[in-house]
Amino acid sequence: MHIVIEGQDGTGKDTQAQLLVEYLKSQGKNVYCYPESGTNSTNPFLAKIAELNYGSDQGIDNRTHSLLYLINRYEQWRTIAEPALKNNDIVITTRNWLSTLIYMGYVGGMSKSAIIKSHKAILPERYFHPDKIVILTLTEEERAARRAAQGERTTKEIWKSKPSEFQQKINQSYLDVAKKYNIPTLSAAGTPEEVFERLKKLFEL
Repeated sequence: MHIVIEGQDGTGKDTQAQLLVEYLKSQGKNVYCYPESGTNSTNPFLAKIAELNYGSDQGIDNRTHSLLYLINRYEQWRTIAEPALKNNDIVITTRNWLSTLIYMGYVGGMSKSAIIKSHKAILPERYFHPDKIVILTLTEEERAARRAAQGERTTKEIWKSKPSEFQQKINQSYLDVAKKYNIPTLSAAGTPEEVFERLKKLFEL
């Protein structure tokens, strides 16, 4: 089973993914979980790409960002997800190709068709059809309050430190993509435990 948890920065994707890992493992399931960004990868090559993409604004344009994300996306799919799925294990990823479509395309101005074509050319068809997917949502006011409560650790990543206008565009783009691709959304407001209860109900777990 392939599960995708998507959503804007600050919606708690990683928190919900970890709660889901613990829940499924308590049922005796074999579970693999990773963020497609590669930000916690033990592979130094993928970790370096993630550092380039997130660590600072190094004059990289959106086409380059898109290609770097695709490298990490494909390599982790090839080395982690595919073997696990072939073994009938569960794979949970935070983010998928829709993040690039939204950040680089809808908001960044890169050709959306170019993003779709490049991903279709590299990734297998199985990748594009997760068994369960959700987009976590928050209002901009809720997201800003959560970031403020988290403190300075979130400001080191270039996308998280973008101004409110940028974040509002990202939020609206996620809602537009959810509607276009018929993807369920779930409010991430409340405690992690409250959100997780809603997530389990949505996923029928």
